[in-house]
Amino acid sequence: MISTTNKDMLEWLDTHIEKSYGNFIDGEWKETFSGSTFPLYNAANKHQVLGYFQNSTEVDVDQAVEAAHHAFKSWSKVPGPERGAIIFRFADLLEQNAEELSYMLSAEQGKALAESKGEVLRAAKEARFCAGEASRIEGDTLPGERANVTSSTMRQPIGVVAAIAPWNFPVVTPVRKIAPALAYGCTVVYKPASATPWTSVKLMQLLEKSGVPKGVVNFISGSGSKVGTPLINHPLVKGISFTGSTDLGIQINERAARRLVKTQLELGGKNPAVVLDFDNAEDIAKQIVPAAFACSGQRCTSLSRVIVVKDKKQELTEALLKELQNIKVGPSWQSDISMGPLINQQHLESVQEYLSAGIREGAKLLYGGEVLNTGQFADGAYMQPALLDSVTPQMRVAGEEIFGPVLCVMEAEDQEDALDIANSVSYGLAASVFTSQFSAAHQFVQESEVGMVHVNHGTASAAHMPFGGWKHSGFGAYSIGKSNIDFFTDLKAVYYQY
Repeated sequence: MISTTNKDMLEWLDTHIEKSYGNFIDGEWKETFSGSTFPLYNAANKHQVLGYFQNSTEVDVDQAVEAAHHAFKSWSKVPGPERGAIIFRFADLLEQNAEELSYMLSAEQGKALAESKGEVLRAAKEARFCAGEASRIEGDTLPGERANVTSSTMRQPIGVVAAIAPWNFPVVTPVRKIAPALAYGCTVVYKPASATPWTSVKLMQLLEKSGVPKGVVNFISGSGSKVGTPLINHPLVKGISFTGSTDLGIQINERAARRLVKTQLELGGKNPAVVLDFDNAEDIAKQIVPAAFACSGQRCTSLSRVIVVKDKKQELTEALLKELQNIKVGPSWQSDISMGPLINQQHLESVQEYLSAGIREGAKLLYGGEVLNTGQFADGAYMQPALLDSVTPQMRVAGEEIFGPVLCVMEAEDQEDALDIANSVSYGLAASVFTSQFSAAHQFVQESEVGMVHVNHGTASAAHMPFGGWKHSGFGAYSIGKSNIDFFTDLKAVYYQY
């Protein structure tokens, strides 16, 4: 029996699907010059077309960048508090439209409806923080070397920013890029992932309703080769904020470096949960499992490795198994599910290949991993969350980003060995450490090679804290917090003689 909430979502979808959507350029909805569109399907129902979106080309990119460049001349001169007021209104509109955005998000991406609503509300929080930052674009006044000279520094917006977002968080990630750009006086050309462009249409509508002037934010849908590449290569683009795979991030950085253009890159992760000691294994498992399997494990900050000292391994593994059994897989419109489908069949096959590779290399599958493809699961890319044991640092599953619902358990001899294993990968995004010993926690915080450390809890970030990684997990200024100022503005030194 379908609950009232679930029925609301399904009824809403019945009356809102199969529409065509244009690009949003210079305040107008426009069809691409190519005249071509592509369909978007429900992640949990591959037969249901959610909408049709523009298969844009370089011509559309150029038009959008020109519009943003023209709008920058006036937007950059709008006082910061006024820009902030617009972003505050946008945050309010996100909350007021949270239900509709959640329906759209769950349909195109597949995550549980409760997760989707949480994402929308998180986006509103981040937008509000950025709105406040518009009034805090600070410079410094420094003592002069000469009696009649004053010295100061100031911040100025860099210009047109290319914002390129992934498919796993199609609401919060674009807001994470667009809101700070607006706060600091930049303009934006935004490209969503082709797998999740639907919620982006709603975001553009809410930005327009909040009072963002024409051309300040522009939206183009299409492929990476026909939209993304000409966008990052465009001579009027002065900064590129990208969230996605490390390989693609490196390619973008190489192209940007040839033009000496700023980049802000949020890339992959292979995040460890290092467990040194505990009083209650179930408490630790309740922190690790949600952090590993939220968004079906398709999250750059997902915990993917549990590194536990050997005398605690069996007890913790049993607690993880118990907690995993509470995960219920199903379509997003079912209120009692805790994990939806993966984004598509191709990605499911990739995750399954990693799982098979781990078993071939000697890992033991303790739980889950099977593909679900009958009954209600027939129309989506579903699998049971998997727990692998006996994983060693040499295995592919221990070093490569799987980006799916697979958690690996690894044994460490002691604290030093656990730290070495945690740091042994090329990624350095986030890590959790679980211990009651202050000295052990402090050592891990100091010596872990990651951008974000969580002590005694899962990898949950805050809406006002800088977000970013080390090594192959990130490059450039951290996002979310006040560190955004280092990407969206340039520093200028000023000397006044009087």
